[in-house]
Amino acid sequence: MFSTDVLSYHFALKPAINLPKDIEWLMPYDDPETKRCMSSFYQKFYNDNQKRTFILGINPGRFGAGVTGVPFTDPIRLKQLGIENSFPQKPELSSVFIYNMIEACGGPAAFYKKYYITSLSPLGFVKGGKNYNYYDDPQLSQRVRPFIISNIETQLKFGADTSKVFCLGQGKNFEYLSKLNDEYQWWERVIPLPHPRWVMQYRLKRKEEFVAEYKNALMG
Repeated sequence: MFSTDVLSYHFALKPAINLPKDIEWLMPYDDPETKRCMSSFYQKFYNDNQKRTFILGINPGRFGAGVTGVPFTDPIRLKQLGIENSFPQKPELSSVFIYNMIEACGGPAAFYKKYYITSLSPLGFVKGGKNYNYYDDPQLSQRVRPFIISNIETQLKFGADTSKVFCLGQGKNFEYLSKLNDEYQWWERVIPLPHPRWVMQYRLKRKEEFVAEYKNALMG
């Protein structure tokens, strides 16, 4: 089952990588409430053997997957999906956008039957108490490269449509993924989309335009 593969993989993550000074792992999967919520989510939407188109983000953040364990799904959106949780009900900007987009694409049940959202790194990073991206530090991106490659290759086995992959972020995340894909030939095409955080932070007034852009790209 797709759901069983996702849960088994994430719950077993224990990277043996020494991170650069002042950078720490964001590892939500040991928390019992995170495990419970993840199990509910993936058993609800991924309890089948169907292949899906992958959508790859950067790495989990502190208010979304870094809490709930579900990419781009904050505690508020999790509750709206019918999964009660005891996490602080704080919004994540990216999660707000993603669920606006999911509704535009037919709602969660229809969307998750076709798509699987994950990230290049399944674990996040924190520096100085703030979110940190794998590409923000050259030393970090080099050290986690084998981890990212292993992460992608493992998750492809869950059931991936390898004709295309969507990359969240048109800059460094797209550049990094494209180079890896050129080398490993995982997908035929890598299609970049504006990162949800960028849209919500810098182009909020045009949010509906970007929702439409996502819908056209994904459903086209």
